[in-house]
Amino acid sequence: MRPSTIVPAALLGLGVLLVSGVRPQYATPPRAPMASLDRAFLGHPSRDVVVSAEEQRVAGMSDYVLRNFGPDSLPLFTVYVGYYDRQVQGRTIHSPKNCLPGAGWEITESARVPLPGGQPGQTVNRVLLANKGVQALVYYWYQGRGRIESSEYVVKWNLLRDAATHGRTEEALVRLVIPVERVAPTDRAGQQLAVATADRLAITLAPRLAGAVRGLVPPSPGS
Repeated sequence: MRPSTIVPAALLGLGVLLVSGVRPQYATPPRAPMASLDRAFLGHPSRDVVVSAEEQRVAGMSDYVLRNFGPDSLPLFTVYVGYYDRQVQGRTIHSPKNCLPGAGWEITESARVPLPGGQPGQTVNRVLLANKGVQALVYYWYQGRGRIESSEYVVKWNLLRDAATHGRTEEALVRLVIPVERVAPTDRAGQQLAVATADRLAITLAPRLAGAVRGLVPPSPGS
């Protein structure tokens, strides 16, 4: 594991441990179950994927939806939202950067980009994965307590501050995965198409998720 992924996780674990011993952390359920989110994005039918009880225990989420869109044999894209009604030591959101590189997948490109259709200062992580000539585009961000954020460091800081001042740590991890079709090894047309699809998904999903999670602070640039 790289230092860039160890440091945020270590800070989060230490901070949550310290704060949870100072102020009780309230479990804050969502306004609506994650599974109530749209079952048809961009006109494609969907199929829910069940996460095993053991995987849920390890991940620590209190609610989730994992939904494939398109044909069962070859999904066109996947939407995952994992909701945590509170975060305490041993039960916190894991950064996808820690788990994306696995089963032969490697991160070839990574950038922080503006949230499509979002407010100024709201950003998402855009990651390109590759495995034996196959590519996948991933968008992910953190949403909850009135904020949309992509930086793990900012997320950890906001988490510690809200835990200390309000006793609130609920948050959702949002992840979109779009397989990339490549015409040729040097052709980026497939990547551009995947980005366009991810943008359209984010534009639709982020505001609808805002209606399902509870706010704490008014969303503002850089908050």
